[in-house]
Amino acid sequence: MSKKLFKTKSAITILLTLLVTGCGSSEDSTTATTDSGSDTTTNTNSDIVVEVNPLNFTSGALDSEVATQTCTLTNNEEAQCYEIQIAGAPASHEIGIFCPRYTTSNADEAGIWFDGDGQVYDLTGEFITNLDTHYNDSNWKLYNESTGKVNVTTTEASCAGAARPDVEEQYQNHCVECAIDYVDGGISQTVLIPITPVKASSPISIGRDNIGISLNGVALAPPAPVDAILGAYTIAAFDDCAGHINLVEGYHYHGAAGCSETLEQSNGHAGMLGYALDGYGIFGMVDSQGNEDNDLDSCRGHYDETRGYHYHSASIAENMFIGCYSGEIAR
Repeated sequence: MSKKLFKTKSAITILLTLLVTGCGSSEDSTTATTDSGSDTTTNTNSDIVVEVNPLNFTSGALDSEVATQTCTLTNNEEAQCYEIQIAGAPASHEIGIFCPRYTTSNADEAGIWFDGDGQVYDLTGEFITNLDTHYNDSNWKLYNESTGKVNVTTTEASCAGAARPDVEEQYQNHCVECAIDYVDGGISQTVLIPITPVKASSPISIGRDNIGISLNGVALAPPAPVDAILGAYTIAAFDDCAGHINLVEGYHYHGAAGCSETLEQSNGHAGMLGYALDGYGIFGMVDSQGNEDNDLDSCRGHYDETRGYHYHSASIAENMFIGCYSGEIAR
């Protein structure tokens, strides 16, 4: 995708001083500390468990102090969980533009679109005018042929009517965007995450709820319901950070586009972007050389001697972060 650089604030990233090895190391035993300073267990590689570290969150990402409480996990066992309240707006970058305004708009004047087909598309005016060909359906027409204007939801009422599963008929054939002002600058959400991740006996399926939180204060959403979106002849535009806004969730991510990877790692390992609800860390898809690990399991996780078990996000083109939970989550 030929796109402008994301507006991440590099000053937020935490520089590291410990010498550690990357995901691909074959050492069998080590006493390790994560790049973020969390304590780990001394034992074999697969026994290392890294606890959730509240200090990893970016300044401004949380709306309150992290609290501790007893919680019940999906295996019916009690555990200690962190109660974490995210701000609901990114503390490390600006929310970007979404829909193009004209059929002549270029890539710098709009966001992106991905529908899980393995591609990411710049929402240029040309892409909008070719939707009928792209989806092989003549009912697509998100623009006024005489004026060249794209149909965009530019009011809170039109956002409410379009940014939902049952799109109102008058807002079909629209590019859907909502302003962060409609939700007072962000919707705060509170989640319970096990302090010490507990490996599940078998993977737990991803449901319709958010799958985790980013270190910069944004919910990590499940796959976007693209079938419903496309079925109403709408495009629910994402900004260049793979996020968008609705009146229920506020601003949320549907993929890892680089903006959320706020915690740098040593030795070129992919940056950390957040925590899944099971307490395992989520990192970017590729390392500093652009390489993806080839030993990920079905949940997109694996072990190393620094981070223990952790996930690597899928590409945004896949419309997902992780494939399933490898650990128990709070009920």
